[in-house]
Amino acid sequence: MELLEAEKTRVYRFGNKVADGNSKMKNLLGGKGANLAEMSAIGIPVPPGFTITTEVCTEYNLLGEVAVIDMIRDEVEASITNIETLMGTRFGDKDNPLLVSVRSGARVSMPGMMDTVLNLGLNDEVVLGLAKKTNNEQFAWDSYRRFIQMYGGVVLGMKPASKDDIDPFEEIMENLKGKRGIQLDTEFTVQDLKDLVYDFKEAVKKQTGHSFPTNPWEQLWGAIIAVFNSWNGDRAVYYRNMNGYPADWGTAVNVQAMVYGNMGNSSATGVCFTRDAGTGENVFNGEYLINAQGEDVVAGVRTPQQITVLGSKRWAELAQISEEDRKENYPSLEEVMPGLFKELDGYQQKLEKHYRDMQDMEFTIQEGKLWILQTRNGKRTGAGMVKIAMDLLNEGLIDEKEALLRIEPNKLDELLHPVFDPKALKRAHVIAQGLPASPGAATGKIVFFADEAAKFKNSILVRIETSPEDLEGMHIAKGILTARGGMTSHAAVVARGMGKCCISGAGALKINYKARTLTVDGHEYHEGDWISLNGSTGNIIEGKVETVEPELSGEFAEIMKLSDKYAKMKVRTNADTPKDAKIARTFGAEGIGLTRTEHMFFEVDRIKAMREMILADTVKGRKQALQDLLPMQRSDFEGIFEAMEGLPVTIRLLDPPLHEFVPHQLATQKELAEEMHISLQAVKNKVAELEEFNPMLGHRGCRLGNTYPEITEMQTRAIIEAALNLKERGIICKPEIMVPLVGTVDEFIAQECIIRETANAIFEERNDKVEYSVGTMIEVPRAALLADKIAEHADFFSFGTNDLTQMTFGYSRDDAGKFLPIYIQKGILKVDPFEVLDQEGVGQLVQLGTERGRSIKPNLKVGICGEHGGEPSSVEFCYNTGMNYVSCSPYRVPIARLVSAQATIKAERRV
Repeated sequence: MELLEAEKTRVYRFGNKVADGNSKMKNLLGGKGANLAEMSAIGIPVPPGFTITTEVCTEYNLLGEVAVIDMIRDEVEASITNIETLMGTRFGDKDNPLLVSVRSGARVSMPGMMDTVLNLGLNDEVVLGLAKKTNNEQFAWDSYRRFIQMYGGVVLGMKPASKDDIDPFEEIMENLKGKRGIQLDTEFTVQDLKDLVYDFKEAVKKQTGHSFPTNPWEQLWGAIIAVFNSWNGDRAVYYRNMNGYPADWGTAVNVQAMVYGNMGNSSATGVCFTRDAGTGENVFNGEYLINAQGEDVVAGVRTPQQITVLGSKRWAELAQISEEDRKENYPSLEEVMPGLFKELDGYQQKLEKHYRDMQDMEFTIQEGKLWILQTRNGKRTGAGMVKIAMDLLNEGLIDEKEALLRIEPNKLDELLHPVFDPKALKRAHVIAQGLPASPGAATGKIVFFADEAAKFKNSILVRIETSPEDLEGMHIAKGILTARGGMTSHAAVVARGMGKCCISGAGALKINYKARTLTVDGHEYHEGDWISLNGSTGNIIEGKVETVEPELSGEFAEIMKLSDKYAKMKVRTNADTPKDAKIARTFGAEGIGLTRTEHMFFEVDRIKAMREMILADTVKGRKQALQDLLPMQRSDFEGIFEAMEGLPVTIRLLDPPLHEFVPHQLATQKELAEEMHISLQAVKNKVAELEEFNPMLGHRGCRLGNTYPEITEMQTRAIIEAALNLKERGIICKPEIMVPLVGTVDEFIAQECIIRETANAIFEERNDKVEYSVGTMIEVPRAALLADKIAEHADFFSFGTNDLTQMTFGYSRDDAGKFLPIYIQKGILKVDPFEVLDQEGVGQLVQLGTERGRSIKPNLKVGICGEHGGEPSSVEFCYNTGMNYVSCSPYRVPIARLVSAQATIKAERRV
């Protein structure tokens, strides 16, 4: 087995302009490790270190801790020696100590989802040596305090007793602050820090039953294993499932020499972006803190300062801080350390040009020396993503095809949903101002705990600050609001990655978790109260704010235009009303791939006629009821045809079982009996007669049309007459009549005969004609297998993958929710097959049906109209299968258009 090869390299070194790996090795080294290697190789000042590969994580999950440590021990020890040589320090040496960080690094960025340990290698002796070497006791003991706190939580499992309790280490610190009458960690004296170290170690021993480890090698192996374990931690698993990342990827582990931003006023740390991650604006931006470590910037305990003068002035304006106050208390890095800022600015330009994409960088300044700790392609909002891609194209860094491939299809969804109505915003009552951490519009009821975000249908998660444990609640909530944190805080970075509206650093908010209240300027808001967040301005608004539909304009419109230039597969929409058809057309739909006629029957003025038809005992009675429905249905089709003028419209004949149309509540049954002047018992008898053990496999689809041909006659008449009526008005219609749920050739032939005979009769009556076609929905496995025979008669195929998935797996769509989440959690299934097309099984039937159909009719039109028609990987599969089009809901049309273009480009590159 390849994983167990003893000879292969499992540890890759980097540092001092030399590296074993490069940026193309992300699958093996993880994104962080691959980029550290690449940066080192191109001359960026990176603290030296090494990466343990993602394959070792897989081996660890397979073989366990002892076997894996034995397997990598020699390589890790040699790599630590290499760091010692490059840094001129010794691991575990009390006089000249090497301290290291241990960080995770999956092949894709998963910010905050896995674990990190900093300052590793400290103990009671080494801390004294560090203090002496740096001549800075405050720094040394604060580093030791931080190390015990982080290692205790990550490796030793020190956690709060309940969600209402705070972290045990934080509790100790808060108690000491109370005794000392201080507010900030930076106000601790050296003796305070020594007391904290002692108390921290006592807390570890009390809770775990073991002393805090003092041997640096024991610490290192513990941290490495903890990072591997964090790959399967709750928050990492949730994040993987949310983004569809496979569990077998594993994480790499990156061990690096520590560099310190908290060694005094000539030291600093920060996070920066080569472009604005929220808007995409081409402006260098970020945050930093003097005399701080990296976690201080993202935690938001101290107010982070802006890197550039421009960013600092913008921040001050939002925070309503005067220019004088800004310069004195919140100066930019550009003003405080102009030489180092210039060096950092040079590196950000070099890295963006090298990677040809917006970079998210972490840096530390240690006593006047700049180190770059990490770079990665930055998380960005949907709007930022589109603008950055188009700007990079216009700047000549990438070409049109690369610009399209840079767009994450699902992130376009952020731009396709309602935004706050500008008129409503003028009337809105703004209660506070925060930082616009992630754009968007969110309205919901206040919740204070992440695990209660689902309490309301629409919720706004309000926290002092968020942590990785809050991930699930952040995903569920409509928006996120924090009192602390800057533009690079945990809440901001994760929200941008999710495309979730977020406002951070709203310092005017006073949040009381126990009372579940939010207080602003003396006004108290409670859990369940409505608030609205404008993530584009940072405004926090009382109550609900009305929204309006978005527009396809600017860079978004340009991306869509480029998509159409390269896409070879068309995109239609699933639309049952003229309104949906119009929306889809504005989003670029090139026709309708599915109109569900049954949806038209549920409206109040129609359901009565439909029920009369069902309750009728004779053909004559059914025809009379259907005659009442005819003008209503014809009018519906006229509206849809008009909205889609000149484009094809596929209309599916009646599909669901009749029991869905009859009343099941006694009160409604009584009303129906009175309206129809029949007995209640007669209604009850009919309802009982229609009841089926498995209605999804029962009397529905073409089975209805073949047992009650008058239904097919009426629907055909409504379609053809609507088209003829519009033709008289000069509107071109292209109706495609689709027969659902065909399993045998004769089922289709019987329906086709009714359709064509009815259409011909209408043509004679009207002395006029329209072009139309008759096809079928392939949603029964047998139909896919007999597609060649069906194609002899059908004009087109449309794969209904909702039912095809249901029947192929044998999973009921209505009941699968009881076990599918467990299947995915256990790895029995990687994804929900009703959301993502099962290419291995159901996909085989789609490919087979397409091939067999076209073996009879080479130019047979083939499409897909199931929910998979708007899911990116499924759309790409459809392109590779050779389909003419996919059909999806109106708001997924732009996504499908983009993926169609991307699939074309990828196919060309494979050739």
